[in-house]
Amino acid sequence: MLIRYKKSFEKIAMGLLSFMPEEKEVKKLLNTVREYEENPKWQLFLWKEEDILGAIGVRIENDINVVIQHITVNPSHRNSGIGQKMVHGIKELYDHEYAVCADDLTERFLEKCEAEE
Repeated sequence: MLIRYKKSFEKIAMGLLSFMPEEKEVKKLLNTVREYEENPKWQLFLWKEEDILGAIGVRIENDINVVIQHITVNPSHRNSGIGQKMVHGIKELYDHEYAVCADDLTERFLEKCEAEE
């Protein structure tokens, strides 16, 4: 299930986000997490089953779009549908109020999820 990020999950979130190619550099990763903590238009969610296995981050853009900008799953749990479940969870949360879309980095994954629905 999707749970909202909170400061106590910082290390877990940073570990998951570090699997994204553009978040490899520690300084960039710290800035990204700080943006999720401080910017009300950026929201980070974690996927929890028994453990936290994935993260998905969105930003509200122009008060009409929710843009999925980060999506990552622990490598040992990839290809088990967690990414698709996170996208579905974001759509359930925001679809009634915003159009859910992807940025350049997450577009291919979102298209794959929509093709499998």
